[in-house]
Amino acid sequence: MSTPDPALVNPSPDPSAPAPAGAWTVPQGTDTEVALGGGQSVPVRVYGRKKAGAPQPVVVHFHGGAFVSGCLDNGLAVAGLLEAAGAVVVSVAYPLAPQHPFPNAAEVGYQVLQWVYRQRKRLGGAEPRFYLAGEEAGGNVAAAVSLMARDQSHPPLAGQVLLSPMLDPCVGTASLRQATGSATACKWVEGWLSYLRSPRDAEHPYAVPANSLRLQGLPPTLVLVGPDDPMRDEALAYVARLQAAGLQARGEVLTAAEHWPDALLTELPQSCPCAPAVQQQLQRFFAETANPTGPAPVPS
Repeated sequence: MSTPDPALVNPSPDPSAPAPAGAWTVPQGTDTEVALGGGQSVPVRVYGRKKAGAPQPVVVHFHGGAFVSGCLDNGLAVAGLLEAAGAVVVSVAYPLAPQHPFPNAAEVGYQVLQWVYRQRKRLGGAEPRFYLAGEEAGGNVAAAVSLMARDQSHPPLAGQVLLSPMLDPCVGTASLRQATGSATACKWVEGWLSYLRSPRDAEHPYAVPANSLRLQGLPPTLVLVGPDDPMRDEALAYVARLQAAGLQARGEVLTAAEHWPDALLTELPQSCPCAPAVQQQLQRFFAETANPTGPAPVPS
């Protein structure tokens, strides 16, 4: 595995505390490569820096793009909000379909999670907490990697954060039909067709985590969607399944979240109406999952 430079992450203006809710600056990350097996590597971008004091969140993050597009720049908006909420973020340029169909993205994501765990002291200081996060197709990858970590009993995860996640290859929910209207083409349909090698792949829990027959053992989950979000119904259905399995899961429909998931994938993020609400939800979730024996006080 590659070894990051001691100055792996660049300093932020105020390393002692998260940014005020809703504050927005274009995040500045440090690019590096994570070595994989067979002489391959994957680009990652690290945002934030470790801080002295209490353990902090370290988040492995996956950008969106319907499985077939997107890059580290498309993850700027969500990575920036995660960093502003107090996390060190490792954003992953996972391999894209159709050249790299399932299970490539999930397998690479799990290898990066293992690398992050090995680099935990350098990235997050003493005893950091580990999270997975992703938007749109990246939400699917994050949920799949969470299942893989559970099945391998390693690394330990404190939670997963899914924003407008793509979880239903049937693409027939009411919210998606409402969002696409009478359009004959659907990028999410095309994305699923490119990602899954055959219909049988849709039966695999790492391809469609929301349909997994065994959910026990997954970490606490936060799902965020918008009111007009095409992924709203499938995302909230996943929350309901997790809750029915007795797991800690919370789904929030953010009224200020406009044009999700596309608005999350911009390469030039600007201050948006949803930023304060998203950051508040992230800070609350990090606080709730800081202590495995019970929720921590929620920051005001």
